[in-house]
Amino acid sequence: MHRPRLIAPILALATSLVVLPVLVSVVLAADPTVTVKRGDTLTGIARRHGVDVATLVALNQLADPNRIFAGQELRIGIDLASAPPGSPAAAPAPEAAVHVVARGENLTRIARHYGVTVTAIVQANGIANPSLIFGGQRLTIPGAPAAAAPPAPAAPQAAPMSPWMAARVAERDAVRQVIVEEANRYGVPVPFALAVAWQESGWQQGVVSHAGAVGVMQLMPATAVWVGDAMLGEPVAINDMRHNVRGGVRLLAHYLARYGGDRDHVLAAYYQGQSAVDRHGIYPVSRPYIVSIKRLELMFGV
Repeated sequence: MHRPRLIAPILALATSLVVLPVLVSVVLAADPTVTVKRGDTLTGIARRHGVDVATLVALNQLADPNRIFAGQELRIGIDLASAPPGSPAAAPAPEAAVHVVARGENLTRIARHYGVTVTAIVQANGIANPSLIFGGQRLTIPGAPAAAAPPAPAAPQAAPMSPWMAARVAERDAVRQVIVEEANRYGVPVPFALAVAWQESGWQQGVVSHAGAVGVMQLMPATAVWVGDAMLGEPVAINDMRHNVRGGVRLLAHYLARYGGDRDHVLAAYYQGQSAVDRHGIYPVSRPYIVSIKRLELMFGV
């Protein structure tokens, strides 16, 4: 949760559905990271590396800034060796566009997309450190015409389950039964819980993402602690399949209540984090993930 996703379950889905080509945001290999040591705090890490706490929270999609753990990898910014040092802010050109930064983007990529230079973006936005931009940040793009709003994604359509996927679903029926039981326990629509779990891991407890998300529901350790303390009143053992499912389904129930059952906001919160949704809304990078799960929900609801 709240982290880059695995591609394997999505490949499994590709034989059954037409899915938008980019379903996950991949952290660039060049991103500098730090490993949290025992006794570290987010404030201390931010001070050591010359960034602010809000930037670390946004870069790492932290649900609770007070909960970090030893061994956790934290991004501290994007490596832009070609970008110049911070320059005094300059007034934007009369004609400009506004770009909302998606997770995983950097200034070089954004500049190339709009046909402008990194220097121009840095100056137009008064960016002191070009290596530090974060998801949800709004950037003025000088000299680029304002882009038309992207069309709303088409309503998801149910598709028949492929023989390959049907075989995998049958093989993993024991996990399916646990998801059904926990969904009924917490009042989460069963097809919705099944769809999220399939998108996350293909109903496989042994899946671990490169970001450290674990199990059927792809729970991050810090998220599991939050769910256990604030929602379940007991620890969530994320390496245990039932505990993992229970924690993820209970989190879905929390988001369903918080967002009045709005599926788009619920799924965005599961993908990008509650605080990010509350502060910045749904990131564009979350939209394909949302569409994919809605299609899966229709499939599992048949």
